[in-house]
Formats: sequence, structure tokens, C-alpha cells
Amino acid sequence: MKTIKIIIERNEDGFWGHAENEAAIVGGGETVQDCKQDILDCIETLKELDGDNKPDFLNKEYELVYKFDTASLLSYYKGIFTNSALERITGINQKQIQHYASGHRNPKQEQRLKIENALHALGKELLSVEL
Repeated sequence: MKTIKIIIERNEDGFWGHAENEAAIVGGGETVQDCKQDILDCIETLKELDGDNKPDFLNKEYELVYKFDTASLLSYYKGIFTNSALERITGINQKQIQHYASGHRNPKQEQRLKIENALHALGKELLSVEL
């Protein structure tokens, strides 16, 4: 199965996404959800192309994986995770998290990995919950 990595970044108009490893897959919108939907719409449009113009990946199974810059990720999930909650699970000071979320500062690789690993660990923990 082919993995198509979609990079989502925040810009002055909202969010912009593009495929890192496939040409012609782009999308944008005011929110991350709008951007993701626009990317799916773009792929549906590509499926309508004739054989010579249709990208090869459409003839096989594929999955989309979304990669965010830190500011976009924190902005997208700000209604779910408070800065204090992120501080608890990452160990990063919430003022520093706010700087990352606003785009005033970019985290170093070590800090990005702390955030990513903490979110993945939380996801794994939540997958094991039964009600």
C-alpha cells in the first residue's frame, strides 16, 4: 500500500496542504478540516482523468498520512487540548507551547518529538479504554 504524505501548514488565509510525494494533490481552506476535504476533492477530480493523465497511485491501494507543522497542529487541536493539558503530557512549559501555537517561535526537533510522542502515547492509552 502506498502512503501519501500530506503536509498541512497554516498561512495568512487559513490552511494549505500538498502531497510531499505525489504531484497534483493540493488543497486549502479556512480550517484544517476544510483543507483535508479539499485534498479529498482534489483526489476525486484526479480519478476522473483519462488513463494517460491519471496518476499511477490511483490504480493501487493508498493511504493518506497528514504531517503538520507545529503551529498548525496546535491551532487545529486548541479546542481539545489546553496549553496546561499539553504541558502535563509533554513536560513543556505552557508559555512555550503558546509561542509554538502562535508561530512566534518554532520548536527544535527535540521539542517537536516530545509533543508528537506525548500525543501518540495519549492516543495509544485512549485506544485501550473501554466504557
